[in-house]
Amino acid sequence: MSLNEIRPWRNIYRRESRQIMVGNVPVGGGAPISVQTMTNTDTSDVKATVAQVQAAAEAGADIVRVSVPDEASSKALKEIVRESPVPIVADIHFHYKRGIESAEAGAACLRINPGNIGSQDRVRDVIKAARDHGCSMRIGVNAGSLERHLLEKYGEPTPDAMVESGLDHIKVLQDNDFHEFKISCKASDVFMAATAYQMLADQTDAPIHLGITEAGGLMSGTIKSAIGLGNLLWMGIGDTIRVSLSADPVQEVKVGYEILKSLGLRHRGVNIISCPSCARQGFDVIKTVEVLEERLEHIKTPMSLSIIGCVVNGPGEALMTDVGFTGGGAGSGMVYLAGKASHKMSNEQMIEHIVEEVEKRAAEIEAGEAEPQAAE
Repeated sequence: MSLNEIRPWRNIYRRESRQIMVGNVPVGGGAPISVQTMTNTDTSDVKATVAQVQAAAEAGADIVRVSVPDEASSKALKEIVRESPVPIVADIHFHYKRGIESAEAGAACLRINPGNIGSQDRVRDVIKAARDHGCSMRIGVNAGSLERHLLEKYGEPTPDAMVESGLDHIKVLQDNDFHEFKISCKASDVFMAATAYQMLADQTDAPIHLGITEAGGLMSGTIKSAIGLGNLLWMGIGDTIRVSLSADPVQEVKVGYEILKSLGLRHRGVNIISCPSCARQGFDVIKTVEVLEERLEHIKTPMSLSIIGCVVNGPGEALMTDVGFTGGGAGSGMVYLAGKASHKMSNEQMIEHIVEEVEKRAAEIEAGEAEPQAAE
């Protein structure tokens, strides 16, 4: 990201890594941090899988991963790749032949787990297929499926065991003169994952894929991911992320973007700044924000909107946003445009009016006509 000379306390100095390509998406080497998700349909059901991929892409996913557990899935993958608007990563476990078939089907990247892919000879066969078909690869270390010899060595899954697994597999790829790879070392334990990622970041220049695996449901998983991924990203670690939730993949994408947006690492859509509301509110803040989040989902232009219930913090927050509304008295509030008080609007008409003003502002930003904002 560009350095902020006005607010240096917002600067994040990203770890330097080399760059690889996942299809047409650059990963590492200073490229924007990409957001990934994974389908949960039966991959052999092409129609359902493509629909889920397209929904994820519409929500902002840069890359989508698809599990390839059997031959029927690898056969379906070719059509899925052809119809997908984003690069497809083939998720391979146990059956190395699925990796070869996925490369032949046009997958942009192969994700393999060194703990369960099999012998080095089988890994070499997958590497050859990736090279022959222009695939990159992801080494996917997982605390729940470490190699037996490492579990015997360390007694249990540990950050050291995870990093050793990853570095061992990096050596296999490099010994085969294959360098188009990224790496992850996921755990459901936030402490273990964060420690392993920090160790790994110091020992390789490969792009790093971040994730807290099996994080949980929408609420608990979002919190766990925000803590784990947020801290690593704040440290400058991470080139691509996936938020693992027991929820619709679209929700994973939304949470991933919100984490990146909160750190100023990616900007997409409307960033709503709103108060929790209290007895001072001049309108129903919670319901208003709920409605606006849904009504403004179609806006992809990076911009900010403040919805504050009263004049305590409302005017100050509005100074920093593209569009703002602050509650007042007598059933109306003040509309702010480009940080300046513009006009009053009744509470009854405010939602429709705010939607119109946001759409107008987005169009101005896209046309390059908007005034620069302090809250970039």
